Amino acid sequence: DLDTDRCRDLEQQRKRLQVEADELRNRRNTRSKSIGQAKAAGEDIQPLLDEMADLKASLEANEQSLRAVQSELEDLLLGLPNLIDDSVPEGRDESDNVEIRRWGETRQFDFEPRDHVDLGLLDFESAARLSGARFVVMRSVVARLHRALIQFMLDLHVQEHGYTEVYVPYLVNAQTLTGTGQLPKFRADLFELRGERELFLIPTAEVPVTNLVAGRLLEAEELPLRMVAHTPCFRSEAGAYGKDTRGMIRQHQFEKVELVHVSRPEDSFAALEQLTGHAEVVLQRLELPYRVVTLCSGDMGAAAAKTFDIEVWMPGQATGDGDATGRGRFREISSCSNCTDYQARRMGARYRPEPGKKQTEPVHTLNGSGVAAGRCLIAILENYQQADGSVVIPHALRPYMSADRIPPAQACRIRRPRDRRRGSLSSAELRRTPGRRPCT
Repeated sequence: DLDTDRCRDLEQQRKRLQVEADELRNRRNTRSKSIGQAKAAGEDIQPLLDEMADLKASLEANEQSLRAVQSELEDLLLGLPNLIDDSVPEGRDESDNVEIRRWGETRQFDFEPRDHVDLGLLDFESAARLSGARFVVMRSVVARLHRALIQFMLDLHVQEHGYTEVYVPYLVNAQTLTGTGQLPKFRADLFELRGERELFLIPTAEVPVTNLVAGRLLEAEELPLRMVAHTPCFRSEAGAYGKDTRGMIRQHQFEKVELVHVSRPEDSFAALEQLTGHAEVVLQRLELPYRVVTLCSGDMGAAAAKTFDIEVWMPGQATGDGDATGRGRFREISSCSNCTDYQARRMGARYRPEPGKKQTEPVHTLNGSGVAAGRCLIAILENYQQADGSVVIPHALRPYMSADRIPPAQACRIRRPRDRRRGSLSSAELRRTPGRRPCT
């Protein structure tokens, strides 16, 4: 809900205070000249000096009031969401999203598939001791798989899809977050650092990458720009209290490969289809079933004019639109949005449609995950799990892994026999102990 009456009232106050400020400055300038003339004529200038002091005090009070009104008005205006494209379906929440296509066949298991937590390959207990809830520790082959996923996605987008890879800061200032729409409205979702400078951990690479064009005037021939970046992402999840608390679905820290387009306005919706297709290729190469949905008006982010979500099939999830046993669910793994000129206006990012002409227009910006590495990892763990608890590694990732499967969790757990005299066995004794072997 927008308080339009408050907006009008603030705008009227701003105009009145602006007019008063201009009048006070004009009187101050006039009196300043009069002081010089009176002094040259040998007249008493004290009354004029007293009047100047009163004018200065009045102007300072006026400017302080004007700044307060402008700040409140700016916060109201910066909190407004983007205008929704006419092609977006109306709705209140995710139940009103519209599925537009599916890819791949869901695997039929001859055993009951487990979710990624029950597979025992991820260490949530150690992470909780280190940092609290919503963190994870990965080890050995799983950590290598996570890294391989990121490298595979970067190579795919750079070498085949034509993106320029960029490395960006993980800490940004408030102006940068304001440019992409996270501030001031969603400050509670951010991790803010304490120190001499006001800095925030990035919630997504979209923030620094999109802001690479902030304040710039681009020539038409420079567009489109297509950039890709891998960064960690940090989110407080303040608005998701109690939601998806199990496992790696919703974490405070996760890795993502982000795709960003900067385009001409007339090309942006075609670019949205292209960007979404590039994210889909990742899942196709990994042979992970998924669907694409158009988000309804009530489920979209504030900066987006239109959004496609890619949802990957998670066979181990216990609730959702699964089979007769109640297992299996589609979960978001990428959100691809056309923000039209919403971010560009906040950032001051423009382009010149015709060479040599003064007229400029805001660019259009788009972003999407290509894809979220953590969710992609657990999709692989759940879709490629075997009855013995091992996980087969997708063919597309094997060149990055030098392995074709992850052993079962119990194969990586070594319980050293206790020796009353010396404590646990030495490494040499462990190797000689029947049935004991080091983790792969």
